[in-house]
Amino acid sequence: MTKRLFDLIISCMMLIILSPVIAITALLVRLKLGTPIVFKQKRPGLHGRPFFVYKFRTMTDERDENGQLLPDHFRLTSFGSFLRRFSLDELLQLLNVVRGELSLVGPRPLLMEYLPLYTEEQSKRHEVRPGITGWAQIHGRNVTSWEERFKRDVWYVENQNMLLDLKILLLTVMKVIRSEGVSSEGYVTMPVFQGNTTNQDV
Repeated sequence: MTKRLFDLIISCMMLIILSPVIAITALLVRLKLGTPIVFKQKRPGLHGRPFFVYKFRTMTDERDENGQLLPDHFRLTSFGSFLRRFSLDELLQLLNVVRGELSLVGPRPLLMEYLPLYTEEQSKRHEVRPGITGWAQIHGRNVTSWEERFKRDVWYVENQNMLLDLKILLLTVMKVIRSEGVSSEGYVTMPVFQGNTTNQDV
């Protein structure tokens, strides 16, 4: 079975099985955070081609006196933190898998503005389709440095196979149940990647 066929079969099955959870989550987001229910953002996919990734909204739209959005940690509610802790906000990414923009397993799609900041080695992470989860996610998730995260992404690209994908999926379930590595200390997720320095903070 090819990776793409595996992704398609599993993601469709999960969408059907988890449809009640998705529906309830959507209703709760509407009641607690309002509209829009869905957050979408342009991310780089295979070979850096942009696509829109979909998530359930986890933040408010609170702004300062100048109309600018407040920092993430002010807008992230306890309900939003709960969604992130158990990855419920990412359930809609199964639709991205069905559409062929994501894989179940692969390097996590980051921000478009990071593309010119990667070294040649780090850019290898875009040689495969990005994933909902990956080798870096089961080794620290958001509590490792950017350097370590990229090293694990590249290692996955160079060593990927179906058995490895199954292992990553199984370990991801365990990580989610334990709600491990959701955020770096002092950040909602991770600090902004600013390029490669000798002392990149976690």
